[in-house]
Amino acid sequence: MPTISHFYGIIIVMYLRDKEHNPPHIHAITSQFDSPFSIESGEIMEGVFPTKAKALVKEFILKYKGDLLAMWQTGKYKRLPPLE
Repeated sequence: MPTISHFYGIIIVMYLRDKEHNPPHIHAITSQFDSPFSIESGEIMEGVFPTKAKALVKEFILKYKGDLLAMWQTGKYKRLPPLE
């Protein structure tokens, strides 16, 4: 589970197993929450996540959508700059 970025107490990871289930997504993790977010829409896919943190994750996904989709498709991850 490579860490792609870390900002405001939120860790962004992507599971890069050979047969990872679709749709393309990342996981946003805090000390109390771990939820999958769609790379296509930036929306939470299941579970709960704090409202402000959810908005930050969506902003991150939309900013780096191309990079995240490329990582999903190739299985090669890279660190992305955090939100500021």
